[in-house]
Amino acid sequence: MLTRYCTDLVGGEGRLASLSLRVRRFAVAGEDLTVAATVTAVTEAAADLVSVYLDLTETRGSDGEICVTGNARIDVPLAWAAQTTTSGEASR
Repeated sequence: MLTRYCTDLVGGEGRLASLSLRVRRFAVAGEDLTVAATVTAVTEAAADLVSVYLDLTETRGSDGEICVTGNARIDVPLAWAAQTTTSGEASR
């Protein structure tokens, strides 16, 4: 689910450059899950691209236990990152 979250977040404008996951607990099919991401850093990747580094968590709805943690780097156009930073959230 975290992979899908990251690729949905960048859409066709960027790319998922790296992803590292740690499965701590399993969720049952049909379980409500919540994904949260925290931006830990933003660096220039190229003239018109930035790399956004994320800490990720996936939490079960039934008991609030964290199922998966991870880190990701997404490369996105500078304009996308500026829009997201200004509004405080991505419109994905």
